[in-house]
Amino acid sequence: IEGLKAAHDAGYTPTTVGIDTWAVDFLLLDADGTPIGDPVAYRDGRTAAMREELEPILPFTKLYARTGIQYQSFNTVYQLCALKKEHPEQLAAAEHFLMVPDYLNYRLTGVMANEYTNASTTALVGAISKDWDDEIINRLGLPRKIFGRISTPGTKLGNLSSAVKDYVGFDCAVVLPAAYDTGSAFLAVPAGDDKAVYLSSGTWSLLGMELPAPILTPESRARNLTNEGGAQGTIRYLKNIMGLWMLQELRRELCPQTSFAELAALAERHDGYPGRVDCNAVRFLAPVSMAAELRSALAEGGYPAPADVGDLTACVCHSLADCYRAAVDELEAGKGRRIACLRVVGGGCRNDYLNRLTARALARPLTAGPAEATAIGNLLSQLLHAGEIHTLAEGRALVRASFTLKAYA
Repeated sequence: IEGLKAAHDAGYTPTTVGIDTWAVDFLLLDADGTPIGDPVAYRDGRTAAMREELEPILPFTKLYARTGIQYQSFNTVYQLCALKKEHPEQLAAAEHFLMVPDYLNYRLTGVMANEYTNASTTALVGAISKDWDDEIINRLGLPRKIFGRISTPGTKLGNLSSAVKDYVGFDCAVVLPAAYDTGSAFLAVPAGDDKAVYLSSGTWSLLGMELPAPILTPESRARNLTNEGGAQGTIRYLKNIMGLWMLQELRRELCPQTSFAELAALAERHDGYPGRVDCNAVRFLAPVSMAAELRSALAEGGYPAPADVGDLTACVCHSLADCYRAAVDELEAGKGRRIACLRVVGGGCRNDYLNRLTARALARPLTAGPAEATAIGNLLSQLLHAGEIHTLAEGRALVRASFTLKAYA
């Protein structure tokens, strides 16, 4: 709201606004639209044992077959069941379930709706039906009434509420983008290519491809590949990888004044450090100390002790490249075709050292850019809504013409 007011005060009056955020987290609201309790971040440990507890009620094989969503301990389905166990009174009082961008949209417009791409990450939406799966919701004993209508990207949700409009000094339409930030980032990949995989590189690394339909086979489940809902009727078939969170935590803990570019250069100077870890290990999700957890994992793996932050960052970069290679192998096996290249978008595409390691690990060409892919993809949804562009291919051509990409062999 402050940003909208500042834009207007500076002489800019937006025609439309779109909001995207991370996935899985949510708020419950009562009949008056007031939040019930505080939202809980997905890195909280309350969901650690929920898969095992739910197995007799809803086996993961069935959950995957219906929703196509890979197992992650923090998926919304597990968060809701943990909340039901710890605070049943909150679910009993709830009338509405809104994910984070849904709630922000509600605060802007007074209109409640669940956006599809974000809702798909809950593991409560059918991969085929693209709507709330009543059988899963009923099996888990969750109140069906709290889950509202699902709306797709490009939908006009409403206009600013009178209170917001009076404060910011103008009115505009709120249009749904792909409200899950990765969904928006994938839209901004500057080429639609069925022989490529896309990597949205940020706090998380989400590596995968766009498909016209989900893959729900037992083999896909065993590889823990996910089928997230995308814009324009697509499915994002991908793997979630821990990502630059590990570097962010090392920086915060050990060298907060060091820029990310300097951190990448430091890692390259320590390129010879041989230690590697499994970046997807749950131990790295929310450790008290990322440095201590990495040192412990390296010791358990029989690697020499890292001498300093340079060794640790080199380890993370090499380990991420190894994870990307393994994920590409799994995607190739799941789809049954050779992947020709990797297209990296998001803030992590600025890490030149990691890009070179990844291209080498994959033995495939890589292109990097644009960095602000999520914001760009959000804008493409608004441009499609406005009729300024007419197809996603046209939007991607616009991205390609607007930003400089860097190629790696």
